[in-house]
Amino acid sequence: MSKQVALITGALTGIGRATAVAFAAAGANVVVAGRREEDGKKLEKELRHLGAKAEFVKVGVRHEPACRQACCQADEQ
Repeated sequence: MSKQVALITGALTGIGRATAVAFAAAGANVVVAGRREEDGKKLEKELRHLGAKAEFVKVGVRHEPACRQACCQADEQ
């Protein structure tokens, strides 16, 4: 999955978190989106320890401008 980018919303817990870890372990670049910055930064660090290029974006999916920003950040990966 190298050079692939995954944008994962709801990535801070449960299935979203497991998905982010799986993509990172498979070699994808990962942009994780969620509402809790402290938890997001911790996950970003964890994914980087797996060797992935990872970035956290604080976003609530109900806010369209924030979603657009998250997509732009994923596109830059």
